[in-house]
Amino acid sequence: MAGPLLWPADEPWPVCTAVHRKGTGHLLSDVRQRRRIQEAARGRQYTAEEQRLIHGMTEGNHVPELQDDAPLPMLAVAQLYAREIPDLVGPEDHDLLQVFWCPFEVHGADRTIDVVLKWRRSPDVGAVLIPQPEPPVVGREECVPNMCVVHPERVVEHEYLGLLEEELQEEIDEWEEERLDEDDEDEYSSAPPASYATYEEYAEAMAAAEAAEPEEYAEAMAAAEAAEPEEINYMSDLSIAPGWKVGGFASWHLTDPAPVDCEVCGAAMPPLLTVDMWECDGASRSWLPIEDRDSGSDAHATNPTDVYLGRGLMRIHTCPPGPAHPHRLSFQ
Repeated sequence: MAGPLLWPADEPWPVCTAVHRKGTGHLLSDVRQRRRIQEAARGRQYTAEEQRLIHGMTEGNHVPELQDDAPLPMLAVAQLYAREIPDLVGPEDHDLLQVFWCPFEVHGADRTIDVVLKWRRSPDVGAVLIPQPEPPVVGREECVPNMCVVHPERVVEHEYLGLLEEELQEEIDEWEEERLDEDDEDEYSSAPPASYATYEEYAEAMAAAEAAEPEEYAEAMAAAEAAEPEEINYMSDLSIAPGWKVGGFASWHLTDPAPVDCEVCGAAMPPLLTVDMWECDGASRSWLPIEDRDSGSDAHATNPTDVYLGRGLMRIHTCPPGPAHPHRLSFQ
């Protein structure tokens, strides 16, 4: 994520040529410095010097000489290899996808981000471009992804509930209601959580925890919570995985489902890449990677990229029969 990319030294870097204000916003260097300061200060108050630095990072006309019609270097967003992501499908014999965008949400009639996709054959790349261009100013801080390494994990999703056949939707509703009834029965039974032999043992442990120090109490409550069976429902736990992902199904949780078809050939365009504000939204832990399940609310686990586009989720759709056809975007 966020570069550096395997980009040939003799190939022009993608630029935004659309006419919009390009010198006004947030300095890219300020965005990154603020995040470094915030990371260093986790768990403590800012020092006077840190407060001074952050106070000096203001939105404004930082590069007045940058004309609105000047070519602005695109921001490197992601680099994905087919050898690591089986669902990454592009033009034949191309094994590498590079994603860029202009960090200003001002493009087109919908006033959105402008995305550029570059497919290439990685063995064909010789000398790599160093240093790599970057825009000096960005429209919003949330358009800038943090640099981080991707560890792909393959998961199984199921179609969005509203797009399933009506009979199957009814069966899922019945299944969820049965689970709720079972949970209600368990709540009023005297059965102890799975980690305790008897309910009396559980009650004694909770009473002792309440009389203990705050840290010991928190540990005891966390253990009790972990012992309780998790509530599971189709939409949160089984249907659409949150987070940045390649392929899979599209969620339509804010709008009615809408077709996304190729403007060249009319073929249906599934999501190629989903850019989400959260890797795990807090409502369900079923999608949280195993290595992050002890991290609690750690921002590195739940929001490692610090990206928030549109209403929080953006999808890039491509045409399977025509990978060279223009891609489309959808937002939720």
